[in-house]
Amino acid sequence: MVKNFAHRGFSGKFPENTLLAFEKAIEAGADGAELDVQLTKDGEVVIIHDETIDRTTNGKGYVVNYTYEELSKFDASYIYTGKLGFNKIPTLREYFELIKNLDFITNIELKTGINEYLGIEEKVHNLIKEYKLEKRVIISSFNHFSVLRMKKIAPELKYGFLSEDWIINAGAYTASHGVECYHPRFNNLIPEVVKELKENGLEINTWTVNKEEDIKDLINKKVDILIGNFPDLTRKIINENK
Repeated sequence: MVKNFAHRGFSGKFPENTLLAFEKAIEAGADGAELDVQLTKDGEVVIIHDETIDRTTNGKGYVVNYTYEELSKFDASYIYTGKLGFNKIPTLREYFELIKNLDFITNIELKTGINEYLGIEEKVHNLIKEYKLEKRVIISSFNHFSVLRMKKIAPELKYGFLSEDWIINAGAYTASHGVECYHPRFNNLIPEVVKELKENGLEINTWTVNKEEDIKDLINKKVDILIGNFPDLTRKIINENK
């Protein structure tokens, strides 16, 4: 059965990529969460989507130019500032503390598409090993070199190539690198693309699926994971289509 993953946590109703958003995703019945990781100036693995803090916090500048102590002083409440209390940029360690005892899968996106953050793969792997989450993570990135770097370090993990492009024979390309999953933007999943991906034995994990009609269409196409901003809606529709 298709799984329901919360995109940056329950980001449709709570500040994205915060512990609050992840807690609310769990409460809403999500099977897992998708999140984004980057490195601070002092090498801490933090959860934030953009390379800068301008959009989602009350600060400005690049993540990599701040130590974690400095970053943690900014409020990551985004458009919810003043409504849901203070929400800091969390570390990956803090997130793992939240979900370590839950039956919950985490899609960790390495945000290495603009700043490569050389060494981030080892740091993420070390945290996964420390919390014994090897069977409960999927590693993905738009930087496929980064995915393959981490696959070499940790071949036991599950991996996915992220893409928002209309790639011909994406399944053959992904499978040729020994990668198990393909993570396309949902509207790229026309029937011939779905067919080719399935013929290559790939898991299809698609984003960002927020509308009822799209959720139903993708369930019918038998994708594996729906990644969306409203895990409560996705859960409701999955339950209705059992």
